[in-house]
Amino acid sequence: MNTTTRIRPSLPAPGFCRDCLGDTGAGSRCPHCGSPRLVRHAEIDRLAIAHVDCDAFFASVEKRDNPALADVPLIIGGGKRGVVSTACYIARIKGVRSAMPMFKALQLCPEAVVLPPSMDKYRKAGREVRAMMQALTPLVEPLSIDEAFLDLTGTQALHGLSPARTLARFAQEVERQVGITVSVGLATNKFLAKTASDLDKPRGYSVLGQAEAAGFLAPRPVTFLWGVGAAFGAKLARDGFHTIADLQRADSSELARRYGMEGLRLARLCRGEDRRRVTPDRPVKSVSAETTFEADIKDLRPLEQKLYALAEEVSARLKHGDIAGRTVTLKLKGADFRQRTRSRTLENPTCLTSRIYGAAHDLLLKEVDGSRFRLIGVGVSELAPATEADPADLLDEGAERRKAAENAMDILKARFGRDAVSHGIMIGAERRKGR
Repeated sequence: MNTTTRIRPSLPAPGFCRDCLGDTGAGSRCPHCGSPRLVRHAEIDRLAIAHVDCDAFFASVEKRDNPALADVPLIIGGGKRGVVSTACYIARIKGVRSAMPMFKALQLCPEAVVLPPSMDKYRKAGREVRAMMQALTPLVEPLSIDEAFLDLTGTQALHGLSPARTLARFAQEVERQVGITVSVGLATNKFLAKTASDLDKPRGYSVLGQAEAAGFLAPRPVTFLWGVGAAFGAKLARDGFHTIADLQRADSSELARRYGMEGLRLARLCRGEDRRRVTPDRPVKSVSAETTFEADIKDLRPLEQKLYALAEEVSARLKHGDIAGRTVTLKLKGADFRQRTRSRTLENPTCLTSRIYGAAHDLLLKEVDGSRFRLIGVGVSELAPATEADPADLLDEGAERRKAAENAMDILKARFGRDAVSHGIMIGAERRKGR
């Protein structure tokens, strides 16, 4: 953890200064530069698995670009009917959290400044940070736009520093070059590294060693463990497992008898053991987009328009990634917060807006029954290379013309902006036939 772990009562654990990277002495400040930002740990020179997480990423990028926002509570998210995407740490002090309904966030922090997400700007910053990670090691496993696992095993000769110090220098360079801060968790495995990175946010650097893992985890609820959600946590509680210490006292064979392979995983995780390797370039399983409405919608036409805009967004992301998908999924959430999910599998993978919208629209027609909806979303899964997408269809003579027309629209948008050209449905024209 990010506190001093002593080898013997008379000797401090080895460590370094996060600012100048020099060795620490026994005091509370760096003997070289005077900084109080010291990190000490008995295992620090033997650890190489890290989790790096950008601090309040969306909000940090906005504050970087607008210094007037530096000292004010900032929330990134949709309108009053939407949810919080990110809240800065000033807003978090007031209780604002990600995924919280916006109306509740504004009740807790009415003085907050609310901005809509600027995803292009966030993606650019995320790519810059990712490139800096990949300069440290080829073993970078992205989890999202703003976080990743890294394995720096064997990189000391390359960087001239231990993995621990290399990560501290990396955090400095992100601040200097990208203008945002990151928090680092260093451990023996992915589970402990992810746990450590949450301990000292923002701008944190925490170390969680194997020797202390079981004791650190013991008092925490079972839902603290990776992969244990509310439903499984409730089942474990019914069986008498309320804390991780309860799982630690159980025999692994008993856990396996009760919960199968998941029980064996719990037996390892509860002691801080995690066999997963850092795997670069994890395959994307789906691409999706959704929006929450300012006011509930029950009529077909505005739902169609919202759906088409989302299909365009998903199509653009598929094309950017040179991928396509076979299964289209429609997501609707009612005014009562009940969710409907419907899917349709196409004969061939697609990355075209027209086909994504067409499949999702067919599903939508079956759901519009007078109910009011607060959210709509569309996603594409069963992904494949773009080379397999949208082959010529001998039974549909207009398919190639529609594909060519969409490609031409993409070129115009790339040259003149997304609003340069739009489909008729977006300006009130009747929906085109023959999708």
